[in-house]
Parts: sequence; C-alpha cells; structure tokens
Amino acid sequence: MQARENWLRTVEFRYPEWIPCTVNLAPLAWKTHRQDLEKIVLAHPRIFPGYQEGAVHFDRMPLGYRAGEYFIDKWGCGRLSIEEGIAGQVIDYPLADWSALATFKAPDPTTGTLDPITQGLSAMMQGREGPMTWEETEISFRGRRERGELAKGDGEKLFDRLYFLRGFENLMMDFATEPPELAQLFAILQDYELRLIEKWLQIGVDAISFHTDFATQQGLMIRPASFRKYLKPLFAALCQPCRRAGVHVYLSSDGRMLDVVDDLIECGVSVHDPQLRPNTVAGIARAYKRKLCASVDLDQQGFPFMTAAKIREQVKEVVGAVALPEGGLMLSASINDTIVPLRNVEAIIEAMEEFCFP
Repeated sequence: MQARENWLRTVEFRYPEWIPCTVNLAPLAWKTHRQDLEKIVLAHPRIFPGYQEGAVHFDRMPLGYRAGEYFIDKWGCGRLSIEEGIAGQVIDYPLADWSALATFKAPDPTTGTLDPITQGLSAMMQGREGPMTWEETEISFRGRRERGELAKGDGEKLFDRLYFLRGFENLMMDFATEPPELAQLFAILQDYELRLIEKWLQIGVDAISFHTDFATQQGLMIRPASFRKYLKPLFAALCQPCRRAGVHVYLSSDGRMLDVVDDLIECGVSVHDPQLRPNTVAGIARAYKRKLCASVDLDQQGFPFMTAAKIREQVKEVVGAVALPEGGLMLSASINDTIVPLRNVEAIIEAMEEFCFP
C-alpha cells in the first residue's frame, strides 16, 4: 500500500496497513549531530522515506533560525532569532495599539511565495535553497500524488497569528474585555485563511494543516466560553469548505486539549496532534479513540532523560491503548534540541518500527 492511501485509511478509519509515524528533526539537531544523525536517518528508510545522503546542508539555517537575525514577516510582525537553529520569536507587534487596525492590510496569500519561515524549513529538509513559488508548489504536489505520496498544504497559523499581531498580554486582555476590534481581527484572519484554502483546493491537495497553539500544559489559555465564541466558529469556517471538497484538516495544537476535542470534531477537524505529557495516554484514549484520528506527539520533554527501554515502553503503551485495526492513530516525535542523546533518537525510531509496522 502506498503512503498516501495508508494515511487516508488511517484518518478515515478504513483499516490501514501500518500506523503512520514521523520523526521531526530541528535544524539545531542537524547542525549539532551532522553525519552521525544522517547515518541514523539513512538506516531507517521506513521512517524517512526518500531521504538521500547529503540532502540536508547542516550549516545552512533557514530564515527565522539564524542567530541574531531580525526580519519582518509578510504580516508586518518583527521577529528575532536568538539561538542558531531554534525558531525565533515575534518581538514587534503591528497591532499592539488598536489604532493601527484602521489602516492594517493582511497579505495576499495568492501572490508571491508561501510563508517563508515554514517553507524555508521545508526547503532545508529537502535540500533546496529556499521556498517555492505557487507554480513550483503545484508541480511538486502533482509529482507527489503521482508517486503515491500525501499532498498536504500549509494553512499557516491561527491563534498564534493573533498574538503575533497584538502581543500575548494584549490578546489575553482582549479576550477578557472583548473590545469590538477583536471580532474585526478574527474576520481579517478568517478572510485570509479562506483565500489561502481556496488556493490549495485549486492546486489539489489531500489535506491542509493549520497550526494554532491555544493551550498550556494545564489547560486552555482562554476560557472555554471564549474558545466557543471566537475560535470554534473560525475553525468551523475553515474546516467545512475543506471537508466539502474531500480534503482533510490536520490541526496542530499543543497543550492540554481534552476539554475541547468534541468541539474540534464538530468543527470538522480530521486529525489532531495531542501532546502525550499533558493529555496522558488514558486521556487521549478516552477522548479520541473511535472518534478523531490522534497523531500522538510523544513526550519530547522526556526524551533527553529517558532510557531506551523507557522510550520503547512509551511507544508500546500508546499503541496498545489507542490503536485500532481500523485506524485512528499516528505517532510523531520531535527532536528540537541537542540534549537528546543520539541513542535515544535511534530508540524512538526503532520503537516506531517495532510497534507501528506489520
């Protein structure tokens, strides 16, 4: 079975052949471990299909990952990177004062290139020099479908973009005081994302992913009532045209999300990536099993300190508790820093191979 068909069967609960699993390697991990990390990647083609030796230039950091680099993104947000290989943070907020909203214009997602930070990181992983144009993306995606690979578009950021524009403290106060400008800001973001979705649907994709962190390790950043008043309608407005077109929605959102899983299902989300640590194995099994495909994000905070045996036990536990013959489970692991020993990186990969493939 080809990877695209297996992924779709997993999401749609149609009996896949294996549990899809990925290991995401941050630029800092590549820069630090270099050929030693590449040897591991090359030795495990089921986890890293299609990787070719030398594809990643270890010292070529993408935009947003270069130490000391300041730039203004297409929304007008000023970003600064402190540590080489680690994604920088927004430090200048174009809508910090609501008075700027009257003249603010969102970027046009249908012209120019895709989001340069997301696409720059993708370019590094694929050995390219930089982000692709829409025309190049369409050609690339056509090739992916012909090879039986998943074609997944990037819907960019949602809640994150709000605090990139306003600043986090300002946005939290907005949810508390509910000024009329907050609804206007949501409308601007929704309009932008709908135009972006339309572009992806024209190109032809299997899924569109959105990133939107709005929870901490303890719970939502905002009241559930605020989530249902503002965020849930936004999610529904974006998910529904995708689902009507036969395209799945992959929502990436960290933190403890158990209280709103049913809301995500109602909106039309196809896949969500619950973090294992805050949501727990039991919580994920209870909230997602048979209802929503869970792309479980393994315990990246624990990776630096766990033994290989403990890592294997964690993967085994997740698969045993959440997996069903009909599907509904994916696994992912992120190696975001240099303190995860290479032996643990290999242990994660080997555990995935043991428990996710027949």
